[in-house]
Amino acid sequence: MSERAAVRTRDFLLPDLGEGLSEAEIVEWRVAVGDVVTVDQSVVEVETAKAVVDVPCPYAGRVVALHGAAGEVRPVGQPLITIAPLDGGDAPDPHATYREEERAGSGNVLIGYGTGHGGAGRRRRRPRLALAPEPGAPAPAEPGPALAAGSPARTDPGTVAGSSVPAGSSGAADRTPDPARAGDPAPAPLVISPIVRRLAREQGIDLASVRGTGPGGVIRRADVEAALAAPTARLAAVPDAPDAHVGLVPAGDGDVVVPLTGIRKVIADKLSRSRREIPEVTIWVDVDATGLLETRAAINAATPDAPVSILALLARVCLSGLRRYPQLNARVDTEGQRIVQSAGVHLGIAAQTDRGLVVPVLRDAQRLTTGELAAALAETTAAARAGTLPPARLTGGTFTLNNYGVFGVDGSTPIINHPEAALLGVGRIVDKPWVVDGQLAVRKVTQLSLTFDHRVCDGGVAGGFLRHVADCVERPALLIANV
Repeated sequence: MSERAAVRTRDFLLPDLGEGLSEAEIVEWRVAVGDVVTVDQSVVEVETAKAVVDVPCPYAGRVVALHGAAGEVRPVGQPLITIAPLDGGDAPDPHATYREEERAGSGNVLIGYGTGHGGAGRRRRRPRLALAPEPGAPAPAEPGPALAAGSPARTDPGTVAGSSVPAGSSGAADRTPDPARAGDPAPAPLVISPIVRRLAREQGIDLASVRGTGPGGVIRRADVEAALAAPTARLAAVPDAPDAHVGLVPAGDGDVVVPLTGIRKVIADKLSRSRREIPEVTIWVDVDATGLLETRAAINAATPDAPVSILALLARVCLSGLRRYPQLNARVDTEGQRIVQSAGVHLGIAAQTDRGLVVPVLRDAQRLTTGELAAALAETTAAARAGTLPPARLTGGTFTLNNYGVFGVDGSTPIINHPEAALLGVGRIVDKPWVVDGQLAVRKVTQLSLTFDHRVCDGGVAGGFLRHVADCVERPALLIANV
């Protein structure tokens, strides 16, 4: 590359991807060195501690270098890709990058973010795992970057953190192995979806050993799951794994080390901080939810096109209780030595996803009708499980509703979602013997638990809130009287 061209190149730095995020792991490059890109074209998919996002490039031109390999963690504010302006003649096709993925059903998430800059930090990438071969069987060839015909190349997974891929090193001649040449690697597996690649990495599946059933031999999620179900599947570390156990690796006598990285680390840090800082208390009560179920059935019969869920009705009950007891819709400012009661209820909904526990937030939930609450809950939880929620939707809650009954349990003593002051938990609804008007009857019974920060209130307020919630569940007419 000439000195003039080198001067004209522009480095696109990894942008600030959301509140409190300082780094992101490269999942898949959308482009290769030598490709032509347009302004706002997605060039790489990254995974943060809160979401999987596509990062658009603000520059147009030809890709000179890719900084970092798939699986490597890049700090915010550090170079991500180097672009050189076109000298003319090569008009880019902004849609070519995605055509092969569209044919194969990649399931990629497209979310745009700004291009602000943050702090820097470095961490080595996590190693991948391979299936251990049967005794006496030849070891599978070490896989290279996953490529498909017409799809963008990725950098060499062995790239050292912080290094750049030089111009010309990822050209077509380098990406296509010649079987006649000694020492060439085996053809790379055809994997387009980052979801499939992540599943294989987390489960220790060597994609080079998986037979793809998709178009052109593309490996699908079902293929990885079939490999997991194989009786011979066993975990073994990749030979070139780094010395430090920064990935999922066996640790002697069959032990497996699961590193606290990504969203798992965020969960661990936040829950640990909650337990350290918040003097929490949990109280609970069994309630007859028969009336609530009957109310839901009546609503859905009247509005079949806009059904409401039990969770939506419980959210409405919580909002009623927080209006009466605003002390629980608060946080403790330890530095300012004060309690801050929020003007609006930003309701968090605990949701279990493939990436871990997340708490998406419905802002100003008190302004929503019951029908709007139901629609917002359905949309938000679905997006959380799909990993498409932006980081801003996962922060800023003031009170959390946790329906752990979906796991088939009756009760729990959950940890408060720091820095909130309270959390309402709901157990499963089951048939139980219950006394009604002096007579024994079978009713739909559930257990409600309230975990609260004893710094913001005493037992009288917490008990009053939980009793109000329980009364509204048992007699939904009380809820109507208070809205």
